[in-house]
Amino acid sequence: MRDPDCTVTQTLVRVFLTVPVLLVLAFPQRQAGAETKYPSKPVRIVLPFAAGGVADITARVIAEKLSGKLGGRFYIENQPGAGGIAAARTVISSAPDGYTLALLSNGTAISVSLFSHLPYDPLKDFAPISSLGTFDFVFATNADSGFKTLADFIAAAKAKPGTLNVGTINIGSTQNLSAELFKTAAGIDFTIIPYRGTPELLVSTMQGNVALMIDSYSSMKGNLAEGKLRALASSGPVCSESTPDLSTLQEAGVANYDVVSWNALFAPAATPPDIVKTLNQALQEILGEPEVKKRLLELGIEARGSTPEEISARLKSDIDKWRAVIEKAGIPRQ
Repeated sequence: MRDPDCTVTQTLVRVFLTVPVLLVLAFPQRQAGAETKYPSKPVRIVLPFAAGGVADITARVIAEKLSGKLGGRFYIENQPGAGGIAAARTVISSAPDGYTLALLSNGTAISVSLFSHLPYDPLKDFAPISSLGTFDFVFATNADSGFKTLADFIAAAKAKPGTLNVGTINIGSTQNLSAELFKTAAGIDFTIIPYRGTPELLVSTMQGNVALMIDSYSSMKGNLAEGKLRALASSGPVCSESTPDLSTLQEAGVANYDVVSWNALFAPAATPPDIVKTLNQALQEILGEPEVKKRLLELGIEARGSTPEEISARLKSDIDKWRAVIEKAGIPRQ
């Protein structure tokens, strides 16, 4: 006959051995979640810009801060050229797992109307995360020119339509389209001279070959400080933190003129909402840090976060805005 105490002991052993198994089976998702806390491996941020530029430096500041805040390594991969198409294609063809992100700009909105066969739809193929920062463009002239204010330039352009030159960088750039929009908004006519890059544009302006140039504040900051250029107005709807004493075009009498350049972080479409939320929350905290605000403002950029919905709405609005400008200017698709 079996000892009753032995039977009880064996039963208790079976129970204690079974309980851990049942617990594992009952809570598999919690264990899996703990093992795959984001990020669990390096995260690359793909840029459609060359290293060393304002967007690149901005991205590196953000990547450094994300690495510290989320405990993973965020790094930059530059893929310049082809109107940003190569970089965008890299991101949208990557797994939507949060480990490949894109820094996009208003140039992405322009590409929709500038290229005939864009291999992606920025509104459908990307998941917006957050804006990173914004900056205005500055309208400047040679310090020796007779234009003391933007109103002086507008008056001269109205007096002699088509005779004045305005310099920008390449056709289809935000600066170039800002000049086209300026024509329409101010009701004037002038010749737009597109240069291959900012260095050539700066030299030509200081030599007096163009009456006005349009570019970022950071690109002309040194020449403004040295008195070689004179800033006349900024392109945004309100005074910029980087140029607080500079009037806007609207204040100079150009009604409804509003051009603000931006950079934002996106992921491939179908990226899990919890990853988007994690990144967005981290970015809001980072962009609110005084050190980050200071570092970006030195580049002429105002640190500015957003909700995913806000940056998505801005992207859509800019697509519509620049499409109208491109069509009116008759700029052919590439």
